[in-house]
Amino acid sequence: MSFETERGVSLPVLADDCPVAGREITYREAIREALGQALELDRRVFLMGEGIDDVGGVYGSTLGLAKRFGPERVMDTPIAENGMTGVAVGAALAGMRPVFIHMRADFLPMAMDQIVNHAAKWRYMTGGKLGVPLTIRAVVARGWGSAAQHAQSLQGLFAQVPGLRVVMPASPRDAKGMLLGSIFGDGPTLVLEHRWLYDCREAVPEEPFVVPGGSARVRRDGRDVTLVGVSHMVTDLLEAAQVLAAEGISAEVIDLRSLRPLDEEALAASVLRTGRLLVADTDWVACGVGAEVAALAAERVHRALKAPVRRLGLRPVPAPASPALEAVYYPSVANIVAAVREML
Repeated sequence: MSFETERGVSLPVLADDCPVAGREITYREAIREALGQALELDRRVFLMGEGIDDVGGVYGSTLGLAKRFGPERVMDTPIAENGMTGVAVGAALAGMRPVFIHMRADFLPMAMDQIVNHAAKWRYMTGGKLGVPLTIRAVVARGWGSAAQHAQSLQGLFAQVPGLRVVMPASPRDAKGMLLGSIFGDGPTLVLEHRWLYDCREAVPEEPFVVPGGSARVRRDGRDVTLVGVSHMVTDLLEAAQVLAAEGISAEVIDLRSLRPLDEEALAASVLRTGRLLVADTDWVACGVGAEVAALAAERVHRALKAPVRRLGLRPVPAPASPALEAVYYPSVANIVAAVREML
């Protein structure tokens, strides 16, 4: 797949093992930089969403872009998610490259018809004659007592849909590269960003680059157990791996980052090396991404498994608002460490 701008310039693909020296920026700064560069590089790109031009700027990720590029390229939208997503789908069908930004993933179900029945299916229904290069950003998961209607992840709902890419970058470098890859890709992509990642920092190239969807990233090598994480859970897995290392347990940490398509080869190769698998998701456990990864292991590398696959995720109830209940509801580093000890 090539990632070409309107001027025919192909953006370079940044390999995971490519070292990056120099400046460090936050996750939110990486997103804002990617959006600004996309708007500069291609006149077909425009941003739309509720409150993207206000003083908060979607948790700081769109600050200054409305003033810099004007209301025709960065536009506030009415509170009409399904209708406005339909406008974005139509614009993409007409050759534009819209980026629709939702403040929270909880609003995505209101646009389910446009995302699932239209954006994801037009290329198939037209025999490849029409594409929908639409990028949808949405902020997911826990906040500060955000509770049942403002703290959901919902990636499991959308990752099941053929024709729709779903990515969840867990680092600033991937946040920039995967967003640019989505904008200049050839189909509809849902980019889900965990709000607890916005302040994390990492070395990120200043020039535009892409990280194509469909590949997992090994964040730590190990030999005793494979820990697969989705979004912010990768941060907890890396911390848990340090705790386990002090006990002589070597854990390999894989950042899934692309949920659809899924990097089956990387997952299978890791389990073949370690013989044990734990999956940690920011979503509910039942029928989720963790279940898909577990099924993949059962189908492809079951003979290598030395212990049953473990899945960690949300308790099977709506998100609570109470901090005391949140501490029980969300999986933690301690939960991960305890599960690995049991597996060994």
